[in-house]
Amino acid sequence: MATNERLRGTLASAQLRTADLAEKIAVDPKTVERWITQGRLPHRAHRVAVAQALGVDEAYIWPSVLAEKVTQSASVAELLELHPSRAAVPHGVWSQLIASAREALDVLTYAGTFLFEQHNIVDVLREKSAAGVRCRFLLGDETSEAVRQRAVDEGTTGGLEGRIQLHRRYLREVAGLPGVEVRTHSTTLYNSLFRFDQDLMVNGHAYGAPAGHSPVLHLRRVPGGRMWDHYMRSFDEVWNVGTPET
Repeated sequence: MATNERLRGTLASAQLRTADLAEKIAVDPKTVERWITQGRLPHRAHRVAVAQALGVDEAYIWPSVLAEKVTQSASVAELLELHPSRAAVPHGVWSQLIASAREALDVLTYAGTFLFEQHNIVDVLREKSAAGVRCRFLLGDETSEAVRQRAVDEGTTGGLEGRIQLHRRYLREVAGLPGVEVRTHSTTLYNSLFRFDQDLMVNGHAYGAPAGHSPVLHLRRVPGGRMWDHYMRSFDEVWNVGTPET
């Protein structure tokens, strides 16, 4: 029976013993040992708990879960709508999602101009702060190579950088309010992400095309699904390397 070297290696990287992990997820240490030495596949609740404790995707430790019908079905159920472009998303949909956020509002973009011009996002952040909503806003660093290259690719050299500068100035008015954090990033932006509690809008990017011309996935988190968590993990990775706005 094959050993699970990924689980063993992830434990070692986290500087945890099998007993430490067992304590974190409330199982017997011998159970964790069997997962490693005998390659046993735990029940899903234990897989999720292990993945959370180790800060990795459960499919990395147990790749076979990707083939499970329940995982595939739940992931399909997460997709509420596929819009052919961001411009095709009705204004009312964005307004409803923004208004409905009671726990979390997260944005990952380069400029996000439509939020400022159409949805008064600075005032929204003030209101959400007063209501106790956690807000995280990631804008591009206009001096970074990634942003400059995106501007060249889209044929808007200077325009993208200028919009980011303007929006950073606006966001400084609310950065630091209770629950509101603003950071800049210099990562390559494969998707712009807009999270409103359990709803997530994923605006993909295509080479040479403005974000507004690219498709949008409307996802709603479903227990057992993978897509919502997949994209939000990428948000968190960018957030962790972002620079706090001052």
